[in-house]
Amino acid sequence: MSARIDPEETFLVAIDVQEAFRGYDCFAAVAENCRRLLAAARIVGMASVVSEQYPRGLGPSAPELGLEGETVIEKTCFSAASADGFDAGDRPVAVLCGIETHVCVEHTARELIERGLQLHVVADACGSRKQVDGDWALTRMRDAGAVIETVESVLFALFDGAGSDEFKQVQGLVK
Repeated sequence: MSARIDPEETFLVAIDVQEAFRGYDCFAAVAENCRRLLAAARIVGMASVVSEQYPRGLGPSAPELGLEGETVIEKTCFSAASADGFDAGDRPVAVLCGIETHVCVEHTARELIERGLQLHVVADACGSRKQVDGDWALTRMRDAGAVIETVESVLFALFDGAGSDEFKQVQGLVK
């Protein structure tokens, strides 16, 4: 399990889980895992943002994400961190998930690392058209300083222990 992730110091970025990518083999799993991360962020009060790459051409965010008032930013640049409306505030930690791992997720990761943020990339909540592209991108992001996580490790890292109502709600996302 990863070290503790403090929801007050962290923000979640769900990148480009859009209709145009629905044909990817990884799409259903990535969308479900991003949904679980977004739901957990709402439960623990962690800031989050959802990006959409050129939604006029690639379509809106997938309804499977279950968006409930998250900030959605439109972009044409690859890095969500460079898009108009992206605001990390003074939070020093970011958790990234989305599509495509080797393009927009990786560009966002590199920019946030360059800004000095501690970065967690959620491997099973990221995907690419070709798995090999995603796998190598995760390796490059790890080598650049990102911590590579899984959804379950991030969900449990939001807590010091069990017992709170929030923990019980988030634990329900694991089952």
